[in-house]
Amino acid sequence: MPDAPTSAPDARPDLRVAILGCGTVGTQVVRLLTEQARDLGARIGRGLRVTGVLVRDVEAPRDPSLPRELLTTDAAALVADADLVVELLGGTTTARDLVLASLRAGASVVTANKALLATAGPELYAAADAAGVDLLFEAAVAGAVPVVRGVRESLAGDRVERVLGIVNGTTNYILDEMTTRGLDFDVALAQAQELGYAEADPTADVEGHDAAAKAAILASLAFHTRVALGDVACEGITAVTADDIAAAREAGGVVKLLAVAERVSSGDQGAEAVSVRVNPVILPAAHPLAGVGGAYNAVVVETEAAGRLMFYGQGAGGAPTASAVLGDVVAALRHRAHGGRAPAESAHAALPLATPADVVARLQVRLRVDDRPGVLAHVAQAVAEHGVSIESVHQRVAGDGEAVLAVVTHEADEAALHRTVEALRTTEGVRETVSAYRVERA
Repeated sequence: MPDAPTSAPDARPDLRVAILGCGTVGTQVVRLLTEQARDLGARIGRGLRVTGVLVRDVEAPRDPSLPRELLTTDAAALVADADLVVELLGGTTTARDLVLASLRAGASVVTANKALLATAGPELYAAADAAGVDLLFEAAVAGAVPVVRGVRESLAGDRVERVLGIVNGTTNYILDEMTTRGLDFDVALAQAQELGYAEADPTADVEGHDAAAKAAILASLAFHTRVALGDVACEGITAVTADDIAAAREAGGVVKLLAVAERVSSGDQGAEAVSVRVNPVILPAAHPLAGVGGAYNAVVVETEAAGRLMFYGQGAGGAPTASAVLGDVVAALRHRAHGGRAPAESAHAALPLATPADVVARLQVRLRVDDRPGVLAHVAQAVAEHGVSIESVHQRVAGDGEAVLAVVTHEADEAALHRTVEALRTTEGVRETVSAYRVERA
């Protein structure tokens, strides 16, 4: 039977694992834990068994491979009898209560819940520290991509300067389809929903909220500073059009939704601050993230000593995410079996959040303008008046006395760039500001 004791490498009782939630990922985690219990036990150095799986309805249809006898609705009893709790419920209310209860009861916790960590992380870290147990969350950021462990442990001796990545497979799939097949946003979104890449309500993905939660986690780890979900400037992809995609292609780039966290200099004294944002950007074709297609995720970490590193792989789906969960399960149970702990929260730097005046960027601003002499001069003057200079201009005649200008600026602070875009809306000869996208360098 799946919950019968495995043949343990020693005579001690099996370690007890409770699973909270049995959706796509939860089902895969239970399957792998029960099918591979002996092998996982050998890696841990002690046997393990799944004691139960929390569900809302034990009679609901389930994957036939799932042992029905493990299903329960009694969360309190399940948590009270566990060495390790794997939280896969999602949400931030019930999940928070059960994770806290687990930690306070002395159980280690593995979670894939990025929203929970981005909103209640410090409280959970404190509870884990007080109980002397682990709180692990590799699967919360980029599915199977081991970027959390890479930043938190492998780069613990280095100084991280910048982290940027594609951390939402749904939006990357949509933008990739718009780029490679010329689809409009609505068509690409519907296709993503049909394939199971997007939920029936895709708001969290397409508005950037999912990526923002992951950006908060990565920034907290990279810069030893508490960064909450509300600290992340967030813009989704719902306004991205086929024309925007085509304009990026004409400029030799692609549009991607990026999560970016970076150290910046703040104020006259040059003190350090942290900037964290999620927004669509134009990436030059030579950038390592430009070729990341489909629903894949990739994160680039730029450090002082190691230089630029890239983590790439499947960022969603039951099996890939379960792989990351099981990696944490093995690590946490090794600590239970042999002693030791995973790294605790590191927030000693406590860097302040950057202001728009601290952050520099380049923009591509697309304008519909009158096709007549003098308009470009008016545009250049409006840009210069706000301390911004122009790197390049591309003009396309659209007919009927209209042209489209694509103006790329040199780097300037965000505050100045924002004022420039606002000024261009009322500049003589400008009919419409079509779009304004950050432009990354390769």
